[in-house]
Amino acid sequence: MTGNLYRGQAGLPFSSTLRVYEPLDAFPEDQRAAIQAAGARTASRAAVENAELLASLGRITRSGGDPFPTGRTDLVRVTTAPGVPPADTPDKKAADGDAAAGASTGSGAEPVLLYCPSQLVLRAGLAANALMEGIHGPLAEMLIPEEQRDKHQERIDQVKARDGSIRVHTRASTWGIPFSWFSLFMESDPKDVVESGGRILTVRVWAPITEAMERARYAVANLALAAPDLDMLDDLAQLTEWLELFHVNSMVELDYGAVADKVYPDESPMDIRLGIECLAEGDMTGAAAAYRRLASRWIPIRQLARAS
Repeated sequence: MTGNLYRGQAGLPFSSTLRVYEPLDAFPEDQRAAIQAAGARTASRAAVENAELLASLGRITRSGGDPFPTGRTDLVRVTTAPGVPPADTPDKKAADGDAAAGASTGSGAEPVLLYCPSQLVLRAGLAANALMEGIHGPLAEMLIPEEQRDKHQERIDQVKARDGSIRVHTRASTWGIPFSWFSLFMESDPKDVVESGGRILTVRVWAPITEAMERARYAVANLALAAPDLDMLDDLAQLTEWLELFHVNSMVELDYGAVADKVYPDESPMDIRLGIECLAEGDMTGAAAAYRRLASRWIPIRQLARAS
């Protein structure tokens, strides 16, 4: 399964994601059964990733020109709360090591499941709107015909009418990971390296949402004083506002995706932390050194987006 996942990603843009997993009781009561059932349908995390990739490739080649997800099925990723051992499953190791989400607290502890719905209808709409902001006229119509955008807007309206206030659990980035994301994590956080055939398929890092928010707020406070014009400050402020929408017992996951094979082992969380600490202390030399390390690691990845 993991090998299929890597081969399926070959030739596609590197895509990384930041996800929030919430306990079941954080969701509206009338949605819980469906979320729980969707999470139970997949045997492993690798199965979820493969199914989502195959579905996205299928939409690109779908007849009729509609590239948007219909919402008839929505995948749900499941993991366990930090600090609680997950239940044993036959493919626990191959399923990307969700056990790394936390250390064992005792053999008799019940795993606390956390859920992250894909919400593909909403996310596809947001992505299309972002794309259309910079593209107009015939090119926009060629990429996503207005008829299909209108049709998908109806799906979005139906989801909002059904579910009410909605928290989008996933943020995605192509061709590199935003530096602001790294501020949520530390080098000591639990992580899992998923490998197959001598390649790293992805690296996933986890942090309790309370710790992630504390780190983000620390970064915002120090950057606001030391570097108020830095673009990363706005990114961090938006990130903090987003995290505040979720249940206090949630968990944040950074999923590197296929870019991990190019950058791992990665010290970006440490470089971000050291850079912010240096700025706070007025150490411009140290801050510049941290940025150079980040740039040498990530600028070549971002340049791939413009490679022919």
